[in-house]
Amino acid sequence: MHQKKWRRLNGQAIELPILDAVEKTLEREINDGYKLKVCIGTDSQVRGKVVEFATVIVFLREKKGGFMYICNDKMEKKMSIRERMILEVGKSVEIAYHLCDLLDLYDVALEVHADINTDPHFQSNTALREAMGYILGMGFVFKAKPDAFASSSCADKVV
Repeated sequence: MHQKKWRRLNGQAIELPILDAVEKTLEREINDGYKLKVCIGTDSQVRGKVVEFATVIVFLREKKGGFMYICNDKMEKKMSIRERMILEVGKSVEIAYHLCDLLDLYDVALEVHADINTDPHFQSNTALREAMGYILGMGFVFKAKPDAFASSSCADKVV
């Protein structure tokens, strides 16, 4: 997996490879007595000819709030909403797959959140079945709107 630039919400760069940074974070949080869950999600915005993406790894401390790591990237490509939704899911699954063995080792639950509406009246719904099949087929827990806060709230704010 090529090295992507990750940062904290305050803009501070995460210098370590993401796998190492997440492991250090898990060790610190567990040693501090927190029970964790990790939620991964991606959102995107079309700005002219450019599609900007934000992928987040949200660390939830049971009943104690949470924090996230953020990775932004962009591509210049015209695509349908369905293609963009599937690309978002692909980015989330890539990170989830990269981290899942580590999270299993530390007994941390993982969810993959898709910024896709379960209401058929919304355009993003065209990708729901495909995205759900992809995420569940990879063995991950799947959440869509309105339960997909990692993508629809967290990533949405930083894209």
